[in-house]
Amino acid sequence: MDGQGQDGWRLSRWSAGVELVLTLLGWLQGTLPSPHSCFEQAWLLLQIEQKGVSVKSSRHFNPDPDAETLYKAMKGIGTNEQAIIDVLTQRSNAQRQQIAKSFMAQFGKDLIETLKSELSAEFERLIIALMYPPYRYEAKELYDAMKGLGTREGVIIEILASRTKNELQEIMKAYEEDYWSSLEEDIQADTSGYLERILVCLLQGSRDDLCGFVDPGLALQDAQDLYAAGEKICGTDEMKFITILCTRSATHLMRVFEDYEKMASKSIEDSIKSETHGSLEEAMLTVVKCTRNLHSYFAERLYYAMKGAGTHDGTLIRIIVSRSEIDLNLIKCRFKEMYGKTLSSMIVEDTSSDYKNALLNLVGSDP
Repeated sequence: MDGQGQDGWRLSRWSAGVELVLTLLGWLQGTLPSPHSCFEQAWLLLQIEQKGVSVKSSRHFNPDPDAETLYKAMKGIGTNEQAIIDVLTQRSNAQRQQIAKSFMAQFGKDLIETLKSELSAEFERLIIALMYPPYRYEAKELYDAMKGLGTREGVIIEILASRTKNELQEIMKAYEEDYWSSLEEDIQADTSGYLERILVCLLQGSRDDLCGFVDPGLALQDAQDLYAAGEKICGTDEMKFITILCTRSATHLMRVFEDYEKMASKSIEDSIKSETHGSLEEAMLTVVKCTRNLHSYFAERLYYAMKGAGTHDGTLIRIIVSRSEIDLNLIKCRFKEMYGKTLSSMIVEDTSSDYKNALLNLVGSDP
């Protein structure tokens, strides 16, 4: 990813996270002082966001000695996995890209391919994930979820429902560049019915509105439309749910959910559960969860990735890698509040060896 792409990645994070919802609601309701401009709102949100970053740029960074350390760690018989962990989990993604360029310049080898030849299993999967630029990594996750027989719909739902409009545009661009195919067309080819419609609508949606103003009348109308489309009739008007959930801003939807609950005497989540099922239900509930509290959503995903027998390593790796430079510290706090244990403690219980150590480095200290 070039410098402009990296800047776009950072800027697109402005509207991510539950702080956006809570802060804007505070301004709109008068419980917080109102900023004078979108710039001030963005600046305040960036200050909040910095607290969420668990992997930061290394000070006094020089890619050349890092590349040499990695080369020596993989040269000859055996591999020094700890040296690889120490370098790659303690550098930002932008710095890892510079290390890869230095590795090629000094040793004439592709760093990712060299790592693949030396590592194995989930540890390899984690380290390779760290080496992809953010949007290319998420594009790869979507591509892998659809290639071959069967579709891992949960992966597609997670990414499309939790990313901002700007982020989704960058992911679509990376997908087309890497796989010579349209993400939207591939989703349409791989899914069907209302699930296809909600996924495509999410991909095209305009849910992000940093300077959003909530029109109470429109919010009430949306709540009435949702009630009429579900609880009030026999059957469900799925497209009405899809349209409102996928095209309204987070601040607007929070007001809609509040009005809906007063009207229907039940939460929007309970109505979705009673009116839909399967992957469509999962997709709608994910949109609601991400709207209410993005960090709670990711905390829940991480918890169930490790709860019970076996580990959903793909989910564990994807969330930790993709959120480590955004809001992983905030997700850790929600995790502890929701489940009474730390994310690190569950990782220790559920993983082992170099894989465990690398994950713990990325997660950082307990809240």
